[in-house]
Amino acid sequence: MNEYTKTEPEKAILVGCQLSRQTDEHFFYSLDELKSLTETAQGTVAAVVTQKRDRYDSATYIGSGKIEEIVALESELEADLIIFNGELTPSQNRNLSRSLSARVIDRTQLILDIFAIRARSREGKLQVELAQLEYMLPRLSGIGSTMSRLGAGIGTRGPGETKLEKDRRHIRVRIHELKRSLTQIASHRDRHRDRRKTAGVIQVALVGYTNAGKSTIFNRLTEAGTYEENQLFATLDPLTRKLKLPHGLSVLASDTVGFIQDLPTSLIAAFRSTLEEVKEADLLLHVIDGSHEDRVQHERTVNKILNELGASSIPVLTVFNKKDLFAEGFVPSGTSSLSISALHNEDIAILRERTEKEIMKLMEYYHIEVQASDGKWLSELKSATILMHQSFNEDKGVYECKGYAPKDYHFPKSN
Repeated sequence: MNEYTKTEPEKAILVGCQLSRQTDEHFFYSLDELKSLTETAQGTVAAVVTQKRDRYDSATYIGSGKIEEIVALESELEADLIIFNGELTPSQNRNLSRSLSARVIDRTQLILDIFAIRARSREGKLQVELAQLEYMLPRLSGIGSTMSRLGAGIGTRGPGETKLEKDRRHIRVRIHELKRSLTQIASHRDRHRDRRKTAGVIQVALVGYTNAGKSTIFNRLTEAGTYEENQLFATLDPLTRKLKLPHGLSVLASDTVGFIQDLPTSLIAAFRSTLEEVKEADLLLHVIDGSHEDRVQHERTVNKILNELGASSIPVLTVFNKKDLFAEGFVPSGTSSLSISALHNEDIAILRERTEKEIMKLMEYYHIEVQASDGKWLSELKSATILMHQSFNEDKGVYECKGYAPKDYHFPKSN
């Protein structure tokens, strides 16, 4: 388990550059999210510096005047690091590091750092290390001296100082080893997934913006006991558990890593095998924090990533969570949606029922008769289908069974 503790939080100065094509709403929301990311990484925001430009400065991201302002601020506030709300090029990072005393990192590096804290499984740790090394490889020049001067902290966790100071050849060897290990793990998961498909097991995946409440809902539905906290990226490693529907059918439910605006491409690539659980699902539960003022943007971000993963055609039930905190006059979007509070048992029961109804849409209705002596068949129907009605016909001496079964389900032969 990764544990990172410091005696006191690091002080950070956040820097945002708003381009002329960006709306104020999008820009300031992104800055607010950067604040939350910083706090999740165990830092405190000491100041926020913003600038409007037509384009980013190719050498330093922001103008020279703003750099002078940050130099004065970091001295006054005794800041430990400067976090830029965008992805810095290797040359921009080097140039800024020469001008600023505090450690310089960008939004991508901050997200990678949080992932390093959150990773629990072997696969999760390997995926994070791969993403960090691939991100750091073109940025190695000057990193060693920066780390030696300032010591480890936010933006340096994961592979660690010693690994990042090795020469490029050794890092490339490590990247090759990580990719090979992850390919083996992905192959193992593919075999499990194929067996589930062959067995006709229904799969449900919970997706959504980070901190929407997916893990809380997942825990209530499956009694899985996964980590849940009011933090960004509280869950990183995927988890699959059985979810029992109201009429007895058990399906598989998967909790997934939360999505975020401007999620680094390197992370999507590193976690692609994990996100295959989403792509292979029969039904998606898209969890949205209905109380968040930017819920519409959150929904768009998730839909965009689902489209990039090739999962946009999978049926979706939109779940607006935290209904106790909804603004007055809240109106859910979409035709297939549900508003709940994950903390209320009755709402979880309603979600379970609605999930069953959505799964029934993917199945075929059946109405059959089963001999009274054929208990094995009855048991099979209860465990492999959604058996809605069962009654004994005394005149015929048979059970009348009505329900829904997977389209490729093969009914057992009666005695």
